[in-house]
Amino acid sequence: PGITKEQRLGVENLMKKAFANLEGDLAGTYFPLTGMNEAVRQQLVDDHFLFVSGDPNLKVAGMERDWPEGRGIFHNKEKTFLTWVNEEDQLRIISMGKGGDVKGVFDRLARGIKAVGDSVKTESGKDFMMSEKYGYIHSCPTNLGTGMRASVHIDLPGWTKLGLPVLQARCEELHLQPRGPGGVRGQTGVTYDISNKHRLGYSEVELVQKMIDGVNMLYKEDVALCQAHGI
Repeated sequence: PGITKEQRLGVENLMKKAFANLEGDLAGTYFPLTGMNEAVRQQLVDDHFLFVSGDPNLKVAGMERDWPEGRGIFHNKEKTFLTWVNEEDQLRIISMGKGGDVKGVFDRLARGIKAVGDSVKTESGKDFMMSEKYGYIHSCPTNLGTGMRASVHIDLPGWTKLGLPVLQARCEELHLQPRGPGGVRGQTGVTYDISNKHRLGYSEVELVQKMIDGVNMLYKEDVALCQAHGI
């Protein structure tokens, strides 16, 4: 939150060089928000990749100063590996994919984090900021620790029939967090974004396994609820 305009631009310039070093399925293109071509902007919106201004929490914390300068998005050709530059954090590294191959998505994330970290080290001599006690350092305290949110989009018509508060209570028991498919800004329909609730006190592998086990349980229970309610 306390970053200066010059520091933000310095991070962006460093990342432009670092991204250029990525190879194989991680190689791709960086798109700065400043001066973005309208066709490119619309495509990123359609892909649900583009982060936008207007979040009241980020605004009041001073994280949208000098918007949109120094901010941008990198993604590979397949659009399965992304990095947000200077949004809420200086970097947000993302791996995604359609279907249920969680292991493949996680493998790409691990390789991507290492590749980006190694490239940043090569270009600047610096490592990611890490505390032995608190893990990775982020703008938001709730992300201290692994900083990792593993999620899947899943339809839960049975749980929807019971209502969101009931689903939220069940997710709490399973150490999960339900959101709308568009993120934290609301829920419509029967599709939910289900993720691990915790970041701190568990390893990345443990958190992914919690998400997998929890989602499998929710799905199993949803099938029974659908049968019970004739859905």
